[in-house]
Amino acid sequence: MKRLGRVSHYAKQGFLILRSNWVPSLNDPVVDKDLQLVGIVKDVFGPVKMPYVAVKPKIKAPEKYVGQVLYVDERKKRKRDQKRKAKKFKKKRPAPKRGG
Repeated sequence: MKRLGRVSHYAKQGFLILRSNWVPSLNDPVVDKDLQLVGIVKDVFGPVKMPYVAVKPKIKAPEKYVGQVLYVDERKKRKRDQKRKAKKFKKKRPAPKRGG
């Protein structure tokens, strides 16, 4: 679990906006201190040293998280990466032979 940052506000577009001191990957799962899934990283913008992160909430009443610290759940991230790697190295079927 890696600290992402403190939620500054809830935007009109439906995103939780927070300030971070590192750049997370898109679609990383975001959790609260109790490891409850809050949402996923949808956008990273602003300066490289202290970027803003937009989190798309997967919960009801995301306004209650304003002022709280959120984290990236690296356990779920690893599972997702392992699935990607497994898909990446699947054997491909040979191309059909053309009769000529």
